[in-house]
Amino acid sequence: MASTILRRATSSVIKSSLLTEASRRSYASVAVGTDILSAASQVSLQKARSWGEGVTSNFSTTSVNDIFKGKKVVIFGLPGAYTGVCSQQHVPSYKKNIGKFKAKGIDSVICVAINDPYVMNAWADKLQAKDVIEFYGDFDGSFHKSLELGKDLSAALLGPRSERWSAYVVDGKVKALNVEGAPSDFKVSGAEVILEQI
Repeated sequence: MASTILRRATSSVIKSSLLTEASRRSYASVAVGTDILSAASQVSLQKARSWGEGVTSNFSTTSVNDIFKGKKVVIFGLPGAYTGVCSQQHVPSYKKNIGKFKAKGIDSVICVAINDPYVMNAWADKLQAKDVIEFYGDFDGSFHKSLELGKDLSAALLGPRSERWSAYVVDGKVKALNVEGAPSDFKVSGAEVILEQI
C-alpha cells in the first residue's frame, strides 16, 4: 500500500516537473534584439487608474502592441510599488531625467510592476510622477513571465514579482537591456545608465 502511494506521488511530482519545465520553455528570454511584440504578443498591461476609472473603462487593458509599435520607449520594471529602492531611487531617477529622455526623442517612459493598476495609481500619485511617467500594472505577471523577468520574492513576503530592470525599445525591438544582479541592487537599471545607451 505504501509503495503504491509513493509511486503515485513520485509520478505526480515528475509530471508536475515536466509541465513546469515545458511551460518555462514556452516563454522567450528577453535580450538585446528581442522583439517584444512577438515574445509577449498575447499580453496586455493595465494602465494605472482609480477603481472608478477601472469601472468606467470596463476594466480595459492596453496591448503590448499599443505600447511599443512604432514608438521609442524606455521601460523599467521593479519588484513592487511602495517598496524601498523602488520608491526612493528607481522611480525618482526617471522622474528627474524626463526632460533628457524627451530631448532624445523618447515617446514614453514606462514603469511596470507586478501589482494591480489601482496600487500603481496610488503609488504614482504619492511619488508625484504620474504626469511624466506612464505606470502600468502587470497584475498576473504574464508580461514579466513572457520575457523571463519574473522573480520569486517569497523570502521578502512579496511572492511572485519581477527582476529590477530597464530597456530601451524601438518599434518593439529591444536595443538596450539592463537587469540588476539582485532586486535590491540599483546599479544598472537607473535612468542615468539607459540615457547613455540611447
